Amino acid sequence: MQSSDQGPEAAAARFTGRAVTGVRPVSGTLAEVTLDDGRVVMVKRQDAPGGVRAEAAGLRWLGAAGAVRVPAVHGHDGRWLVTDRVADGRPGGRAAVRFGRDLAALHASGAEAFGAPPPGGPTDASIGLAPMRNVTGTDWPTWYAEHRVLPYLRRAVDDGTVRAAEAEVFERVCERLPELAGPAEPPARLHGDLWNGNVLWGADGHAWLIDPAAHGGHRETDLAMLRLFGCPHLDDVLDGYQEAAPLADGWRDRVALHQLFPLLVHAVLFGRSYAVRALQAARVTLAG
Repeated sequence: MQSSDQGPEAAAARFTGRAVTGVRPVSGTLAEVTLDDGRVVMVKRQDAPGGVRAEAAGLRWLGAAGAVRVPAVHGHDGRWLVTDRVADGRPGGRAAVRFGRDLAALHASGAEAFGAPPPGGPTDASIGLAPMRNVTGTDWPTWYAEHRVLPYLRRAVDDGTVRAAEAEVFERVCERLPELAGPAEPPARLHGDLWNGNVLWGADGHAWLIDPAAHGGHRETDLAMLRLFGCPHLDDVLDGYQEAAPLADGWRDRVALHQLFPLLVHAVLFGRSYAVRALQAARVTLAG
C-alpha cells in the first residue's frame, strides 16, 4: 500500500492546487480524483524512467497543433501525471468523420525530423511497456528500419519469440524498404500508439487522444495502427482523413508494412502469437 503522501490524492492536490474530496481507482496505475471544486482529474503512475516526462511532452505537443483534442496536463514529476478527465460519450459516424479530418490536421502540423521527440521529451521514451528510442533520421525508409523494426526484431529473436530462421523475412523487408515505402512524405506529428484504447469518444461529440508515444514519423503508421486492433466507424474516420489530406496511391497495400512496428512491439511484450502476426505482415509486404 502507498501512504497518502505518495498516492494519487497527493499528486492531484499538488498539481492542481485544490483539495481532494474523493478517489476512485480505475486500475493499478490509474485513478479518478475528485477535487473540491467538483472537477475530476486523472492521475496516472508510471515507473519506467522518463515515461511520465515523455507522455506529458507528447500530450502537450499534440495539443499544440490545435487539431485533435487531448486532455490538458496539470503537472507531472518522475512518477505521477495529472491530466483532465474526458467525459465518456459514444462513437458515431459524424464524430468519426470529424476525427479523421482532425487527425489529418494533426499529422500536417509536422515534426522536425523522423524520430524527433516532442519538445521537452526524452530520447529514451516508451511505447506501452516497451522502450522506444526517438533517434532522428533524414529519410523514412532508413529510419523506420533502423529504429522501429530491427530493434524489436533483435529483441524478439533474443527472447526466442521470433525464430532465428524467420528473421530473414523481416530483414528482406528492411532491405527493400526504399521501394516498398511509397512516395516520400515529410515527417508527420504522430500520436505513435494509436490503437482503439487510446481513442476516447467524448460526451462533447469529439474524439480525444490519450497515452501517446509521440514522435515524428509517417502518417500512414498512425492509420495502420488504428486498423490493427479495430476502431469504431473506421471507414468514416478514413473518409474524413481523405477529404482533408488524401493519402498517396497504394496506401492500402502499405498497411501491413506500417503494422510491422506495433506487431513486433507486441511480440516483445506479449509473445509468440504476435510474432506470427508480424511474420504474416512481413510476408504480405514482400508479396505486394
